[in-house]
Amino acid sequence: MQSPIEVYSEIGRLRRVLLHRPGAELENLAPDYLEQMLFDDIPDLQLAQQEHDAFADTLRQNGVEVVYLIDLLAESLTEPEVRSRFIDDFLADARITTDRERLVLREYLQGMGTRRMISAMMAGVRKDDLPQGQSLSDFLRHLEGEYPFALDPIPNLYFTRDPFAAIGPGVSIHRMFSATRHRETMFAHYIFHYHPLYRNVPVFYDRDESFPLEGGDILVLNGQTLAVGISQRTHENAIERFARRILTDESGFREILAFNIPKQRTFMHLDTVFTMVDRDTFTVHPNILREIDVFVLTREGESIHIAQESGTLESILQKHLHLDRVRLLRCGSRNPIDAAREQWNDGSNTLAIAPGEVVVYSRNRVTNALLRDNGIKVLEIPSSELSRGRGGPRCMSMPLVRDAVNDH
Repeated sequence: MQSPIEVYSEIGRLRRVLLHRPGAELENLAPDYLEQMLFDDIPDLQLAQQEHDAFADTLRQNGVEVVYLIDLLAESLTEPEVRSRFIDDFLADARITTDRERLVLREYLQGMGTRRMISAMMAGVRKDDLPQGQSLSDFLRHLEGEYPFALDPIPNLYFTRDPFAAIGPGVSIHRMFSATRHRETMFAHYIFHYHPLYRNVPVFYDRDESFPLEGGDILVLNGQTLAVGISQRTHENAIERFARRILTDESGFREILAFNIPKQRTFMHLDTVFTMVDRDTFTVHPNILREIDVFVLTREGESIHIAQESGTLESILQKHLHLDRVRLLRCGSRNPIDAAREQWNDGSNTLAIAPGEVVVYSRNRVTNALLRDNGIKVLEIPSSELSRGRGGPRCMSMPLVRDAVNDH
């Protein structure tokens, strides 16, 4: 019987993927709170949903089974006691601190059907959404200050790559860098503890860890080698702890290449500057083509050995992936203006659905032409609204099952 999680590469034929269709959480983005919610702009929900549906349809037309976050979570909350515990845990994670607030919100959510409850948790609860005429609700609605939410929205949910990562036969469930996104991992926690299909998969990292680790920084380069970004949102201590649990005979992984990338929003995660599109071909942002510091983590008995390597990205990949050559395709080709523009719109953030076959945003015309010129099959999706969240097709997808990749 096939394991429900099988991900041993970035490029194996994609068979099953987890998505989240953007919902009312985007309509709870407001200019005064954009920075807090990790957005630079407000996407139009209706257009964003149309674009996301086109993304899902492109995947289905290419043989990929699409599963949605809300469905897996609803299927995990069928037992009344589990559902009740989930509400309590979610409100605790949302930093609902007073008994009165917690009581009102618990009563409000408990009275809904499961799918509607999940949607409300994702969308956030405006104070004006709460029932009128109840003394505790009135108290909550008119709390001192102008903040409009009784429960904050979770607008980054459509970037399903980050809260957890499917790696080999199991998953890592993450501690997120920002409190704004940490509740997303509560959904993953319940899926991987209570869903009938997924509750027994190995967990290599969990959300209660002390240091942040995010899925956009994790790339499965092959069945033995992982790349992890030391980034704005993933801490080096998290990578070392993660290595202790995943570099095992059971997982099959032998080494982690920890890439030290700039700690800034434009280089948010490793996969915003570097993705794999074929066995020997990668998209890159030009700024990481200079010498880069890489730390190689391997297991030696009960300990993790760490060795520093310096060199070009090309030479490091060629050595550790045992390749005769490596092709690095520059986002925006060789023009600095095009590179900056298309990096901002995630031109380097491709989703491979098979070796040499990738899904990309249509707006990154220079990079897409470069991919085609180098023999890569390019599947473009519309992206005027989805790109406002600063994430591309890889960010919006979490592969659950890929075929094995045959060697040359």
